[in-house]
Amino acid sequence: MTQKIRSLRPFIGAKDYAVSRSFYRAFGFTEIVLSSAMSLFTLGGVSFYLQDAYVADWVDNTMLFLEVEDVEQYWQELTALDLPGRFSGVKLVPIREEVWGREGFVHDPAGVLWHIGEFNQG
Repeated sequence: MTQKIRSLRPFIGAKDYAVSRSFYRAFGFTEIVLSSAMSLFTLGGVSFYLQDAYVADWVDNTMLFLEVEDVEQYWQELTALDLPGRFSGVKLVPIREEVWGREGFVHDPAGVLWHIGEFNQG
């Protein structure tokens, strides 16, 4: 391929679109409303589309990996947001060690699973 890739933007669904929009804004993403049924959320140079669409099999099997520089620091900032206390169905699963690096998990209000981690150096 000769063309430079500029972005990769997955589409994710929402069981309750208004709740998911609020969740992602509280998570730290900036929302750009594209229509009454879709928004673009951006944070630190990464983006995804949130749709007012829910298909249980699709949403329940959606996973995203957010790579961060320092997962421990990111996790401290994330837990300080108290997202599970503010949004029903949201869960945070603490950081765990893997052979390739470290990661923690966030389940959004619809069940989308976010892996937040860092890879080993070397």
